[in-house]
Amino acid sequence: MEKPVTDVRRAHLPMRQIRSYVRREGRITPAQERALEELWPRFGVADSSPQIDFRAAFGRSAPVILEIGFGDGQSLCDMAAANPGQDYLGVEIHRPGVGRLLMTLGARGIGNVRVLCDDARQAVADRICDGQLYGVHLFFPDPWPKTRHHKRRLLQPDFVEILHRKLAVGGYLHMATDWEPYAQHMMAVMTAASGFENSAGPGCFSPRPQHRPVTKFECRGQRLGHDVRDLVFRRLP
Repeated sequence: MEKPVTDVRRAHLPMRQIRSYVRREGRITPAQERALEELWPRFGVADSSPQIDFRAAFGRSAPVILEIGFGDGQSLCDMAAANPGQDYLGVEIHRPGVGRLLMTLGARGIGNVRVLCDDARQAVADRICDGQLYGVHLFFPDPWPKTRHHKRRLLQPDFVEILHRKLAVGGYLHMATDWEPYAQHMMAVMTAASGFENSAGPGCFSPRPQHRPVTKFECRGQRLGHDVRDLVFRRLP
């Protein structure tokens, strides 16, 4: 019989990383499965290299914008199609959403998007070289509304420090949420972070920039009477 872990032994065990997501794989459709098999070699970023070579991945040198948690990928596709001079890297942990994005990329012939199916925190920390991102989008992340779950929120001071390293000087971090307590949390974390400047002014939320399409999550929040808050912060030298 296995012995219980005592307090002394527990102190020497590695800390389990707090995840900002729960795997809700759901049902993946045959079309999504087929897209993962057929289109991943074209749009997916292989796991063979620890750090991503953006020039090799996109076949050119252009500003790269990272979208964290793109859901079904519709807004990511819209932004990429509207801005062909920029490259977009989307990271999403849920395979059905990745499959849906790949289907849309293939159907619309959008070539300036690459995809990672991975934990965003780990992928950003380990696979993106410092100073390589022109922008980071974090649109409508899981707000984890219960107090005991606040530690699971993705936007935390340690992750902001990682994003600061990955952004080029002058690059931006754009966040949006329809959950007012999370908006205030974002504002507090970013205001306390060193090396960033609020583009709208201290303590102010930004109007929705034209480059951000209205997402289905935003529409759902508006139907529920939620105000959508945008925050845009620039990386200082």
